[in-house]
Amino acid sequence: MVATVLVVGGTHGNECNAPFLLKQWGPSFAALQRPGLAVHTAIGNPKALVNCRRYIDRDLNRSFRPDLLQARPEPDAPWEVKRAQKLVQDFGASGTTPCQVVIDLHSTTAPMGNCLVVYGRRPADLALAAACQARLGLPIYQHEHDPAQTGFMAEAWPCGLVLEVGPVPQGVLSPVICRQTQLGLETLLDLLAEASQAPLKLRSPLRLHRHSGSLDLPRDASGQPEACLHPERLRSDWHPLEPGAPLFQSSDGEVIHFAGEAGQVTVFSNEAAYQEKNIATSLARQVTMPIDPSWSLALSQLLQGVGS
Repeated sequence: MVATVLVVGGTHGNECNAPFLLKQWGPSFAALQRPGLAVHTAIGNPKALVNCRRYIDRDLNRSFRPDLLQARPEPDAPWEVKRAQKLVQDFGASGTTPCQVVIDLHSTTAPMGNCLVVYGRRPADLALAAACQARLGLPIYQHEHDPAQTGFMAEAWPCGLVLEVGPVPQGVLSPVICRQTQLGLETLLDLLAEASQAPLKLRSPLRLHRHSGSLDLPRDASGQPEACLHPERLRSDWHPLEPGAPLFQSSDGEVIHFAGEAGQVTVFSNEAAYQEKNIATSLARQVTMPIDPSWSLALSQLLQGVGS
């Protein structure tokens, strides 16, 4: 059996580097193919990409909730809901061209460098993320248990994760971002090809940063910001944010200090796309997990079609 993988770029239409790469590689996608893998590609939100907008009606990467995917198609439904349904119909595990794994390529404006994002604790996801971390040293952001943010693309496939690369302004092509995206993607595909033949040998332990909440800017009664993130926060993602550390700064120089719990870091600080969500930065706790051998077995069996 040949394992099938879907690579998606342009889930957000103002993140142009990944779709640029997919188009440059051409229809044969020779650069993506690996022995034992059949790699398919898709532009996540082509309509938004043409308009260099994050989305048309709603965030596509919040449109893969089961209730939205199962809703009856309606002519006046949000474009992104219809697009999510189409992607799952075409490439979902039971789709026309079924894929077991999705790799969702993103870029960020936040000064946080590159990372992997996993959702929840599915064994196959953790195996792929752990193997990639061992090979590239990337931090892993684990997102779970946030009812305000659900419906991520990666959750709609049996195995899926996000490769996040940055920083880069929205709508700007960068050779550095393209190269880093390519390196991360090639590594993930190499690992999936290896896992399709035998379970990966994972190092212990797995280091990840588990989402613990988000912070908005201080606002006045009318909802307007009264301060911005402190300059220290714009160069400190993935570093400890201790109680009393500078967090916000007003226009007159007044500093507002962090009053939350110790043992957290900031991520996605000043991400431009999150301003509309009233998120100035997100918080995460560093967690160390021992490697469970069942993770790599789950990934290997998924790719080999065991139990399908």
